Amino acid sequence: MRKADGRDGHAEDDAQARPPATTESLVRDLRDLGVEAGATLIVHTSLSALGWVVGGEETVVAALRAAVGPRGTLVMPVQSWQLCDPALLRQTDSRWWPLVREHLPCYDPVTTPSKNMGVVAEHFRTLPGTVRSAHPHRSFAAAGRLDARVTAQHDLSEPMGEGSPLAVLYDVGAQVLLLGVSAASCTALHLAEHRCDYPGKRHVENGAPLLLDGQRRWRAWRELEVSAHDFERVVEDFAGASGLRRSARVGAGLAHLLPVRELVDYAATWFPLHRSV
Repeated sequence: MRKADGRDGHAEDDAQARPPATTESLVRDLRDLGVEAGATLIVHTSLSALGWVVGGEETVVAALRAAVGPRGTLVMPVQSWQLCDPALLRQTDSRWWPLVREHLPCYDPVTTPSKNMGVVAEHFRTLPGTVRSAHPHRSFAAAGRLDARVTAQHDLSEPMGEGSPLAVLYDVGAQVLLLGVSAASCTALHLAEHRCDYPGKRHVENGAPLLLDGQRRWRAWRELEVSAHDFERVVEDFAGASGLRRSARVGAGLAHLLPVRELVDYAATWFPLHRSV
């Protein structure tokens, strides 16, 4: 049954008939998906996709922390695109770019808010005990046993490459948890972009104001221009070829669990064959 606004009436009725999710029910769902105590997870989530969650983002984070337990580690991207060079963003008229550069606030890992990362990631960022990497645009927040190791290094010119938390997550055998979001959100695949050549691969100029020796200074660098336009395709191909994607309902949303190392290795061979200029 389709409603006049195009929504699926049966799906909506099913969602309304489902009891609201709680910390305990979400932990059960995560266990059914395959999340184990002690796991290291890089999490991407949409709260709205999970249906009615009692307590909202607080409950989702509490469930994730309970699922991995005290020996596990949670990681979430908490990017702050608002601090990018206005020339990269093509933001406003170019004649105002010097003014924007002069007045952009310096990145502060404690106070700088994330941008377009969702309320779950933003809540996680603010919790006591969460640590954050130092990149002014592409930071990651982490909490748990490996949080210091994950966030220790984050090179300006390799925000998603070898000098980033993604390389550490690869090394420690982390998993990607897509919680109500598509594979287009799978940040770990940017590491694969750094590790291979493909048609159209190029670098772009970026920059940010930094506090250097107590002085505010503009710092410029070159970084890889990344793209997620084909991430859903590569993940589907990976799942079909490897059988290593696990999928299940978490709350009202569809969730996927994938191994970072195997996925990145597969994508690093896939991009040269399937990407075009």
